[in-house]
Amino acid sequence: MVDLNHESGFIYGGAPADSAATRINGLIDAALVTERVSQPPRDYLGASRIGEPCARRLAFEYTRTPPDQGREFDGHMLRIFKAGHVFEALSIRWLRAAGFDLRTERKDGGQFGFSAAGGRLRGHIDGVIIGGPDIGVAWPALWEHKALNAKSWTDLVKRGLEVSKPIYFAQVQLYMAYLDVAVTLFTALNKDTQELFHEIAPFDPVKAQALSDKAVSILRAADAGELPPRIAAACDFYLCRLCPFAKRCWERTP
Repeated sequence: MVDLNHESGFIYGGAPADSAATRINGLIDAALVTERVSQPPRDYLGASRIGEPCARRLAFEYTRTPPDQGREFDGHMLRIFKAGHVFEALSIRWLRAAGFDLRTERKDGGQFGFSAAGGRLRGHIDGVIIGGPDIGVAWPALWEHKALNAKSWTDLVKRGLEVSKPIYFAQVQLYMAYLDVAVTLFTALNKDTQELFHEIAPFDPVKAQALSDKAVSILRAADAGELPPRIAAACDFYLCRLCPFAKRCWERTP
């Protein structure tokens, strides 16, 4: 019989347990990285990225340029992405329970989305609400969900989607343009407290057109083997310091 009261180091902590925890996390992270590498690379410019302020970074992403060494997504970041899907599933359940007719996939099981520029510009939405309680919105409405840490979530609540999260704002504008829907219900979940924030984002045709034009210019540059201009005049610009292509970018001639 197994002695469940036996005080092994593995169960009760100390160096053996710490070592085991490190090994376990390393195995999990390695599995997630392997899973990501095994997936076919994206061969299109995604609507979820078009709000990125640096067009050159988007060109690197579109042409599947490898990031600088050590700047690839690690297991920790991949766990964050995976957790976001779990939080999204919870929000879907809660909205449906509240009476919203939220559809997240087509009849064939695929995602709702759009394809333009010969399939080189695409977007896949989280869902569409085709009916529900009266909240001052004329249905249907696109639905987009993000799970944010407390600091990011609080900033969104304070400043609103367009100012606080311009990449997400651009994403839903492009979705509305190509899917011909006049409004988006944007839901953000606070991962630390499970608080929910909802913002109604109406379609802005002028901003959507500018985003579409931006996408076309990036695709044309890629076709010509060119890179758009850098976003800054020096490599110590804060966006450049955060960019996974910074070394490659600044080693090139302009």
